[in-house]
Amino acid sequence: MASVLIAPDKFKGSLGADEVARALERGLLEAAPDAHVVRLPLADGGEGSVAAACAGRFRREEITVTGPTGQPVAASVAVRGRTVLIEAAAVCGLGVLPGGRKAPLTATSHGVGQAIGYAVAGGAETIVLALGGVATTDAGAGLLESLGALLAREDGTRVGPGGGGLADLRTADLAGARAALKGVELVLATDVDNPLLGPAGAARVYGPQKGASPQDVRKLDDALAGFVRRLAADVPDAARIAESPGAGAAGGLGYAGMLLGGRVRSGADYFLTLLGADELLAASDFVVTGEGSLDEQSLSGKLPVALARRARTHGTQAHAVAGRCALPADRTAAHFRSVQALTDLTDQDCAHDSALSARLLAQCGRALADRWIGRGRTGTGR
Repeated sequence: MASVLIAPDKFKGSLGADEVARALERGLLEAAPDAHVVRLPLADGGEGSVAAACAGRFRREEITVTGPTGQPVAASVAVRGRTVLIEAAAVCGLGVLPGGRKAPLTATSHGVGQAIGYAVAGGAETIVLALGGVATTDAGAGLLESLGALLAREDGTRVGPGGGGLADLRTADLAGARAALKGVELVLATDVDNPLLGPAGAARVYGPQKGASPQDVRKLDDALAGFVRRLAADVPDAARIAESPGAGAAGGLGYAGMLLGGRVRSGADYFLTLLGADELLAASDFVVTGEGSLDEQSLSGKLPVALARRARTHGTQAHAVAGRCALPADRTAAHFRSVQALTDLTDQDCAHDSALSARLLAQCGRALADRWIGRGRTGTGR
């Protein structure tokens, strides 16, 4: 009996990782009903991280925090023992903006700090902050304030919300926030390596996606640069940290996390370890993975390729299914024995049609079973 691990990332705009896994499983079992299938929905630190964790070894807890525009937001965190996973996108993401109206200058990360405070109050020893998909560009100022940092104007009043509010910053003291996380390990899960400032920084690269006009981008980058200068009086290495890879992740939440002693970890590799991928790979004849778009960025270490590399160490063959594949066969062959793309199976826009995507994924599952199951462990490349 073949043992198959189905471990995809989400197909953004279409299906969540668990939905992708279930559709592939349905098709595979139609063609190979005796196969032993294990589903492992994955995430790399962006949207869907809590869902992926809770589909595995974690349990979900509901909290209410301040959303990106100041209104309450119901969010979930994932808990396992003394480890708490917080998904920034669920707290201050583009998907939780009221009415979808973007607020590039004023969106705040305050609620992320509240979620961290919730975890600390519950006895967390490790907090994993999944960075990605946020509506904010405030360098984590809201997060820091909610944990006890003092960020004030010249008259002593608190600065306004968002990156725009930092233009008025005159005094910064992080002592309260640092004390709040004393003794807690903070892991910053991201595969973004942008610095905080400049041409590759948070405002210039990601600000436009959050509704920032060219003028807004300049204001934000200047305000973030001022934030770094003010912090230098309190944190001697504030400027060095701002230049570190990952400081610009999630609108600068990476920067705030580093200021609090957090360590940046590859989102893909960290989540694979967190969810026990190696144990499952070792027990599988082959693994099916995938994401919405298999492209050049995928080769830099995104989830499917990171998983395929781990599979190789276990002698487990890896196959990929993607919404679209923008890579020639000679670029994918080093990682995957086969690649299927939904766009090769239809002329319709499956990227925004969940039902169609699910049907096509089931078709891909059947094709995988027809071709690869029944050969035995030797035939699968183990």
